[in-house]
Amino acid sequence: MSSIDRSQSVGGTRTYEVRTYGCQMNVHDSERLSGLLEDAGYVRAPEHADGDADVVVFNTCAVRENADNKLYGNLGHLAPKKASRPGMQIAVGGCLAQKDRDTIVKRAPWVDVVFGTHNIGKLPVLLERARVQEEAQVEIAESLEAFPSTLPTRRESAYAAWVSISVGCNNTCTFCIVPALRGKEKDRRPGDILAEVEALVAEGVSEITLLGQNVNAYGSDIGDREAFSKLLRACGRIEGLERVRFTSPHPRDFTDDVIAAMAETPNAMPQLHMPLQSGSDPVLRAMRRSYRQERYLGIIEKVRAAIPHAAISTDIIVGFPGETEEDFEQTLHVVREARFAQAFTFQYSKRPGTPAADMENQIPKAVVQERYERLVALQEEISWEENKKQVGRTLELMVAEGEGRKDGTTHRLSGRAPDNRLVHFTKPDQEVRPGDVVTVAITYAAPHHLLAEGAVLDVRRTRAGDAWEKRNAAEQVKPAGVMLGLPTIGVPEPQPAVAGGCGCD
Repeated sequence: MSSIDRSQSVGGTRTYEVRTYGCQMNVHDSERLSGLLEDAGYVRAPEHADGDADVVVFNTCAVRENADNKLYGNLGHLAPKKASRPGMQIAVGGCLAQKDRDTIVKRAPWVDVVFGTHNIGKLPVLLERARVQEEAQVEIAESLEAFPSTLPTRRESAYAAWVSISVGCNNTCTFCIVPALRGKEKDRRPGDILAEVEALVAEGVSEITLLGQNVNAYGSDIGDREAFSKLLRACGRIEGLERVRFTSPHPRDFTDDVIAAMAETPNAMPQLHMPLQSGSDPVLRAMRRSYRQERYLGIIEKVRAAIPHAAISTDIIVGFPGETEEDFEQTLHVVREARFAQAFTFQYSKRPGTPAADMENQIPKAVVQERYERLVALQEEISWEENKKQVGRTLELMVAEGEGRKDGTTHRLSGRAPDNRLVHFTKPDQEVRPGDVVTVAITYAAPHHLLAEGAVLDVRRTRAGDAWEKRNAAEQVKPAGVMLGLPTIGVPEPQPAVAGGCGCD
């Protein structure tokens, strides 16, 4: 049987499935991997293929807890399928592949291709080479070969898109292995970024999220400390671009010119994700975070003064080595003072290859768990209180696709407010498409969402909705797609589950 005579092959064309784990960078990379494969002639496998595609690609993360165990468990699940289907191929890329290299093939010899974070553009070539030579291909580049945004892409949304402005990170946080895997920061030229944004808007995209491992450090590689604020302002001059977001910034690089640009650029959304990690100065020092509690709260105060309705979210690590009860209380103090709309909380666990993994005074699991539960309870209370302040407000929502899990049974639709809060609203009589904009009055608040139970006040059909409708019509005559194996984060309905870039920013 030839390698293309598969049950999942479509019209003689090989099918593929991409499974993604980790941060926004990986989600964006997976859009590129899908684009590369489709450019090479593959088509997406039917939805819920569950490993029955001709090519299964794992885009991995090395930051999440037990990332390696999860990968090898999934690879083990595919081993018997591959054995029974000659010609099926499995590829492993991303941060874990960059870190473990030859280990993957040794532990899972049925893997055909291993590639790293710097050479995702090589995937189709490596798959073909593995097929012809009938042996595993392991190719890990030590530096970036092509900026991801120069590669073909298959975006997950017709109306919103990621735009990568930099890759890599120059920080040395002791809990994070990302700089070792993604490399030093490398910035794109502003003209290239704006050209991509303009091209996306021409296709119907109305919301973009500027993406970087340390997004507001943009400019350090090109020698312009105000490059990021200039980029925000330039995005504000692009006709047809309704919403601009960015993630994830670092407090060290968050300067007053960025705050001014956010406040003065009409399409810059009143939303900020600002990783805290800890409220304790000694713990921040041990983390090698180059700011302290006073600096962090000062940034929050300036943002709120300039953008009163801004919703601010954060990342927090609980139980970092050496964290005392007094240290943890300082974190709770910052949470009370900052009044985050949402916090993505992580229990510290060792990451091999990081300095923190070898530190003394590792905190017992039971202590970490107890602190974590106290933090979550406090943040839930604050999130609910902050959401209650939205009741009675009239908001414009961009209608989202797939964000309301109960929409079918409640006869509602869901959308994102300018500040990125999730709102479920009553389905109007007239047609409303993802990407369209509706105006609603908020009637109820829960800790993680808002409700608009009255009639929709206004519906504005948009070019983004047209783009969604056009793509949806085209998809009806193609094989159904496989969604990326990751909770959506704003891909672009922006960020519920993985908002903080793996909690490393």
